[in-house]
Amino acid sequence: MILEKNITGLMVYYYFVCQRKLWYFTHQINLEDQSELVQIGKQVDEHTYSREKKHLEIDQVINLDYIDSQHVLHEVKKSRAIEEASVWQLKYYLFYLKNHGVNGISGRIDYPLLRKQVDVELTNNDEEDLQTVLDKIKLINQASVVPILEEKSICKKCAYHDLCFI
Repeated sequence: MILEKNITGLMVYYYFVCQRKLWYFTHQINLEDQSELVQIGKQVDEHTYSREKKHLEIDQVINLDYIDSQHVLHEVKKSRAIEEASVWQLKYYLFYLKNHGVNGISGRIDYPLLRKQVDVELTNNDEEDLQTVLDKIKLINQASVVPILEEKSICKKCAYHDLCFI
């Protein structure tokens, strides 16, 4: 498998959330710094699991929330609203690590506000699907125009809402 050095976990997450959002992000149009919901997520991240060594950045591509002593890679999220995207982001991290010779790690999404956890596994089929996703992310990044708007229930809470619906 060939990994792209410039495809981050956040790009994989955005791919599953909204391809327009991904396009904006890859074209340096970032509106999330002003988003109240994003700020709440950052607060959850800062104030939970404080005993763990957090934010392990690898190759300036992936930023892992933390890995515990049982070799479980944890991704911390504030809600389950976009769980599919979170699952694929974590699978990408596992995929990335595996392709860099790191084996024996499993994944878990933690929702500290909900006191829930979801275990995530990377299968061979997932690896094939991820390669397709990475190819599509490259195409979105290379596109000169923003993808067509697909209105979703999450649009109302998105930092890009006004930009998309003007």
